[in-house]
Amino acid sequence: MSAEAALPAEDVTPQTLLHCPQPKVKAREDSLKILDPSKTKLSSLETKRIAGVLDECISRVEQVALLPAALAHLEDLSVGLGEEVTGALREHRLLEERLASLERTPGGEAVGGKRVQAEKDIRSSLKNVLRLLRDQPAARRVLGGEGVLKGSPGVSGGMQGVLGGLMELKGVLLEKLLTSPTEERERRCYMQEVSLRHKNNMELVALLGTEVEASIKDSDTEIGKKNEVIKKLKSSLHQMEKISEDFVLRMQQDAEKQSQSDAKTSEGKQSRMQQEANQLRVQLNNLIAENREVETTLRKKKYKVETEIENWIQKYDADMGEKQLELEDMMGVFEEEKEELRQLEEAYAVLEVEFSQIQEERRLAEERREEDRRLLELKSQAATLIQAMWRGHRVRKAMKGKGKAKKGKKGKGKKGK
Repeated sequence: MSAEAALPAEDVTPQTLLHCPQPKVKAREDSLKILDPSKTKLSSLETKRIAGVLDECISRVEQVALLPAALAHLEDLSVGLGEEVTGALREHRLLEERLASLERTPGGEAVGGKRVQAEKDIRSSLKNVLRLLRDQPAARRVLGGEGVLKGSPGVSGGMQGVLGGLMELKGVLLEKLLTSPTEERERRCYMQEVSLRHKNNMELVALLGTEVEASIKDSDTEIGKKNEVIKKLKSSLHQMEKISEDFVLRMQQDAEKQSQSDAKTSEGKQSRMQQEANQLRVQLNNLIAENREVETTLRKKKYKVETEIENWIQKYDADMGEKQLELEDMMGVFEEEKEELRQLEEAYAVLEVEFSQIQEERRLAEERREEDRRLLELKSQAATLIQAMWRGHRVRKAMKGKGKAKKGKKGKGKKGK
């Protein structure tokens, strides 16, 4: 088959898979071979008969589809079709023209009755034409030739749809007949296993989604904490810079005042104060550098966490995309196989009705043969009885005749004496 079989109506569980055979691990191509029938030809007589009935039905539908074109070129095809078929087609064409004229004629119940009778006559005529075409292969070949459709509108869209449906039904029926019960059971088990795997994958996807959401939430919480720390460090750094600037400014002012008051005697003290200012400036620079290193480290950690989160999100999106594609493929295959199963069930219902009719006809024929045999036996027994009675009657009549003759001779003897 071109697609997988339809999933069973019941829920697929590991307990249901216990009843299926457990094959060895195979490649994907080997697993898909389960969906194709192993046979290529019909082997049993029953399947060949079923296929033959469907072929005969398709042939008759094709003949009915070509009848309008044949009626349009009946004079050109009369030689190839033969007198009998040509006469039947002429009669059928006259009946169609009569029905068309009745449909165009307005009227009451009388016209309606004639129309119903004309439709019955057309159906009877169509059956007669199909019977003649079945008995005359040469006429069928002429009717199916390319010359029939030349210059004609061809087969209508409705008939093409019917023929297409019958051809699809033939393909589905052949595929069903070529599939053994063992292959059908293996196919059903395979689809149950696929369904169970899909269910497990969906549960795994849901679990991973929950974990990813929890991870994202934890990451957002951690990032918030880091941002608070960075904010506090920046505030602390700003305060330290302000304090340092105030302290340097204050020291410079004190130094200037001290230098102005002790301009002559404070050269050494001024130098010492300048050194202290330089040291404080170095300390300030060191503190700024340390705070910048801490800030850089925190920024690197933040970037690393954001990168990891982005990678997890991309991986989750990729996995979900693959799972979605697989799900869409499996759903498409499921819908196709479901439609094929519905068509097969419809075909099986039609075949079952036909088989019941055939069985009923056989039973009636057997009853008629039994009744004929019983009547023949009764007739044989009656004939035998009549013959026996007739022979008895003749014997009794002969005996009576002999008795009368003897009595006559005895009477003559007595008179002579």
